[in-house]
Amino acid sequence: MLQEILQKLQEIETQHNVRILYACESGSRAWGFPSLDSDYDVRFIYAYTTSHYLGIDDSKDIIEIPVNEILDINGWDIRKALRLFRSSNAALYEWIQSPVVYKSEAGFINDVKGLMPEYFSIKAGMHHYLSMARNAFSELQESEVKLKKYFYCIRSILAAMWILERQSLPPMEFTGLRALVNDMQWQETVNGLLLQKKDATEKTLISPVPLLQAFIAHNIAACDISAQSLPKKETDTEPLNQLFRKYINEF
Repeated sequence: MLQEILQKLQEIETQHNVRILYACESGSRAWGFPSLDSDYDVRFIYAYTTSHYLGIDDSKDIIEIPVNEILDINGWDIRKALRLFRSSNAALYEWIQSPVVYKSEAGFINDVKGLMPEYFSIKAGMHHYLSMARNAFSELQESEVKLKKYFYCIRSILAAMWILERQSLPPMEFTGLRALVNDMQWQETVNGLLLQKKDATEKTLISPVPLLQAFIAHNIAACDISAQSLPKKETDTEPLNQLFRKYINEF
């Protein structure tokens, strides 16, 4: 699969005349809880030649490849990515932290990582993860629920709790996030679900788990109250302008 992904990335560079600066895994395989039939969610950031950005019309800033059952791959132009970075887009901040990297220009990703503490907004991050947790939790109210939804929901609420407790960017991986919880029964329950998920499919159903239902509901409510008082982030665009010019000029 690695060779297929690398070949696809090379084909994208040739077909679209771009340079891929960074490509990574972004879904459950990067989070640390894939199912047997989980697809590969590949995300990338790319740059055109300098002349491409000098025309008077805006151009398409996304490259999307038709999705199949195994591979979901798409990417953002560097200008779009840096605009989203400035607005603290949580998905992008996760890409940058991904433990599964397929392609990377070391200078680019190191430059971006160096700016993360300055640009990440705990307020924006909190609202993102709370929204994800609430949406996933709404799907955990039936007599049978999708096993994978528990992990989507728990990971999101743990990220919100991390922001609240540590006032910083949460890690992408589930292993780092779950360290917030000191309750041994909770940890054992999650371990059991992780073992079950390894042999499960994306559609596997289970009965609701009362301990986790209570944990999620309590922490969504607690984070929701605290989110109101988090400060807004004021940032300077010029460092991102410099980063943009640097990497389109190197093409």
